[in-house]
Amino acid sequence: MTNREYPKRPIVGLGAVIVGPNGVVLIKRGKPPRMGAWSLPGGAQDLGETVKEGLVREVKEETGLDVQVLKFIDVVDSINRDPDGRLQYHYTLIDACVIVTGGTLKAGSDAMDAKWFSRDEITELNLWSETNRIIDGAIAIYENH
Repeated sequence: MTNREYPKRPIVGLGAVIVGPNGVVLIKRGKPPRMGAWSLPGGAQDLGETVKEGLVREVKEETGLDVQVLKFIDVVDSINRDPDGRLQYHYTLIDACVIVTGGTLKAGSDAMDAKWFSRDEITELNLWSETNRIIDGAIAIYENH
């Protein structure tokens, strides 16, 4: 397994924008980077697993929800350096718009909390600009599906 902190190569991260009539599901991160911050559910792709399989697994682990992938949105680089300028985290994030097909929303494994947010509530969270852009893309996909 690749060390996530100070990695030797980028890690493929999978992010799901769970969209529905109640808005978007966000999780409160239980691990670094950005521990305690609201974020999209997701995580690292496992060896031998497709991107779709990984998205479905990660969403179930972090939110308790079963989902179906509607469409991939974009690929985003998340590169974080420590105070000394060394590369601490490097993720290549593949984000997708997904819809709920079952399950019950509850925080799991790597999440401290999970809940539905309206777009207005999300704006007040001061999320990373790329996260907001991805959410906007997912909402557009959901509204047109």
